[in-house]
Amino acid sequence: MKYFAEEIKKGGNIAVDDTILVKDAVSSAGSRILDGFKPLFSAEAVVRLEENGYTVAGKTHVGEFGLDLVGEFSYYAEKSENLLGAAAELVKSGEVKAALGVDMNGATRRAAAISGVDFLKPTYGTVSRYGVISCAASGEQVGVYAKDACGIAEVMGVIAGHDEKDGTSLKEMPKYDIEDVKGKKVCIVKELLDKCDEETKKKVLAFADSLKSAGVVVEEISVDFFDIANTAWQILMCAETCNNVSRYDGVKFGHRASDYKNIDELYVNSRTEGFNFLTKAVILYGSDVLSKNRYKDCYDKSLRIRRVIAEKFAELMNKYDAVLMPACSKTAYKAYDIKDAFNKVYDESVFTAVANLIGTPALVTCGVQLMGKSFSESTLLSLASSVEKEGK
Repeated sequence: MKYFAEEIKKGGNIAVDDTILVKDAVSSAGSRILDGFKPLFSAEAVVRLEENGYTVAGKTHVGEFGLDLVGEFSYYAEKSENLLGAAAELVKSGEVKAALGVDMNGATRRAAAISGVDFLKPTYGTVSRYGVISCAASGEQVGVYAKDACGIAEVMGVIAGHDEKDGTSLKEMPKYDIEDVKGKKVCIVKELLDKCDEETKKKVLAFADSLKSAGVVVEEISVDFFDIANTAWQILMCAETCNNVSRYDGVKFGHRASDYKNIDELYVNSRTEGFNFLTKAVILYGSDVLSKNRYKDCYDKSLRIRRVIAEKFAELMNKYDAVLMPACSKTAYKAYDIKDAFNKVYDESVFTAVANLIGTPALVTCGVQLMGKSFSESTLLSLASSVEKEGK
């Protein structure tokens, strides 16, 4: 399978997913609506890498606007029976040292878990989103794929930092140090474990045993807010995506329908041809929750839930250093009909939505996921490194 949407430099050591701009390289976010679009500048994260001696090997396939499970519904990628993330597979094979990916609804973390590589979705605001083809700006974040925690720490040390061009960029920054984990406390959420297949459960429990061997205290707990957090994030994500993709109208750039009689038909036909079924479903749902009759009960309530979840998670993190949980319900995905995608993504996002909703960091390693409070990247990387070293 071809994982690059566009190759830029043979022998380059960094891959960049197709929702992140690279100057003069086609950047389509996996969508026909942006067919042939070439940006005049690179994303801030890409610029920082290049200034520090890294070279972009190419742009990797992503699912249209990052809305699917692992990238299976890119307009440009070959279809396959076994679903795999392009950037994750390039890192796994060693073709690139690391890759940048935008985590909006957990696709990057699911891809990393299935391919067996690491991916960090950092604290919201610690990596500039300048140069990202945005959908759900309040929860999306540029993250890093690498083979291990040390590789992620290296790249994060380059791309993280305040950026005046990004209004959400923070001045406070986490550290990316690998530290001793003895005495740390980690919890496993029973409700999430119960949603997984047996092989995934075994991965989580095996990871827990390795943590215990490193001196970490691991406890199983019961938490009730992951399902409601997922619902709230899907509402907010769909609403924001609905607004953000409305700019793609077939006029200034990208795909333009050839058959139209007036400006209304140009818009309708271009978008009908340019967006896939999943994106259209997200747009329709986003329009619905923003409508006059549903705004207060859906969108406004989800904003309130976001605050409540942030408070509940902070309370949990007062007792523990991290949460150990699955990144997805199974260890492999098979091809399926795109008309089932909206519900499939919703079900799988229960494992990833909290980090997007409240902006906390989440790290996938060894096929499982660690989540911590804001700016706790060092703790997550250290926990991952302790287990990765044991496995070598």
